[in-house]
Amino acid sequence: MSSAGFAPVNAVIAARRRLRQRYGLVVMGLIILGLALMALTMSVGDYPLPVADVLRSLLSPFTRNSDSANDFIVLGVRLPRVLAGLLAGGAFGLSGVIFQTVLRNPLASPDIVGITLGASAAAVAAIILFKWSGVPVALCACGGAVVIALLIYGLSWRNGVTPYRLVLVGIGMSAIAGAVISYLFTRARIMEVQEALAWLTGSLNGSTFDSIAPLAVALVVLAPLAAWLSRSLQTLQLGDDAATALGTRVEYSRLGLIIVAVLLAAFATAAVGPVSFVAFVAGPIARRLLGPSGNALVPAFLVGGIVTIGGDFIAQHMLGRNQLPVGVVTGALGAVFLIYLLAAAHRSGRGG
Repeated sequence: MSSAGFAPVNAVIAARRRLRQRYGLVVMGLIILGLALMALTMSVGDYPLPVADVLRSLLSPFTRNSDSANDFIVLGVRLPRVLAGLLAGGAFGLSGVIFQTVLRNPLASPDIVGITLGASAAAVAAIILFKWSGVPVALCACGGAVVIALLIYGLSWRNGVTPYRLVLVGIGMSAIAGAVISYLFTRARIMEVQEALAWLTGSLNGSTFDSIAPLAVALVVLAPLAAWLSRSLQTLQLGDDAATALGTRVEYSRLGLIIVAVLLAAFATAAVGPVSFVAFVAGPIARRLLGPSGNALVPAFLVGGIVTIGGDFIAQHMLGRNQLPVGVVTGALGAVFLIYLLAAAHRSGRGG
């Protein structure tokens, strides 16, 4: 075969090499940004610490060089908060990109299709009806997300599940869950409403190693499972017919991916509350960084963690002495990003 015959093959090889290089650069850049943001978050506060002292405290369990005051601030207060933001934001990001890919809709996420609102309704019921707090509320939130996901999937089934029908049913279930929350508020005392609203906003306040341990264990199990299912995730983007032609068992793959995404959102919500729009923005941002192709799971995890930690830093330090829950900042930023996506879709002719 002449050298001209190898030209298309060489072009494909070169293109794939460029995509791999871009993927590696994106992931490395996000890791560096995330580590820098974590160091900044643990350094700045009412008791500021140099980065060197933060590193010394982080290494103090393995060395004899320690300072009790600094170690308490870094290891007892700031590190659990940062890890909660990283793990919960990463779980939301993974869940969001799976939903958006499976449903082939960049506007679909656990926030939109009712998963986090189902968790919120269950948590509010636990707070108001049963006067629970802490771990029982987190367990109820996790159970509520799973129950509403099963309802959405069951009501969407009609000789299979189509993404369009699932999104519509999810939006309807989200409205029902919101109505349940509003009804519970009407029969609650003001202190109970305040507690429920604080949880509904989503916050990293009071995060401890014990509170994030279930989420960490869930990620150890679910993240590799999501990576294993990622081949099906890529073929499902092509549509059901094309995925079937490529040998993918569409319904089983879609169900497995949705279960993983629901559990990720459920454990993240149970750990820090329904931090709004993190799941929504992580996937689109990761895809814009990667370009036209590439597996967005790892970048979406990193973007979700960065958005959550960055939003919490803004909420704590950039608004004067008025400290806000992280959900207020992510909600505001996510709303702006949603308007941007809708405007971009309208300009490209894909809007309504």
